[in-house]
Amino acid sequence: MSRRKDLERFLRLKQDNPSYQGFRGWDTVTEQQPLALESVVCSVCGRKRNVANDTIPEDPDNFVCMSCQGSSLPEGG
Repeated sequence: MSRRKDLERFLRLKQDNPSYQGFRGWDTVTEQQPLALESVVCSVCGRKRNVANDTIPEDPDNFVCMSCQGSSLPEGG
């Protein structure tokens, strides 16, 4: 790529993400922390689901999975 195209690409990425610092090399890639998951049984379908800890209700017996939530929504709406 030419220098002009590199600069245009950098400015475009910087506009989308103000904290973007530019490419710093392949060795400087930071690892993302994995989500803390917990197994919970859905109260509607009875299936065991791995769910992020921050989305589990205080009473896990009342947990409803995304599939059951989606099927309970009215269509066309």
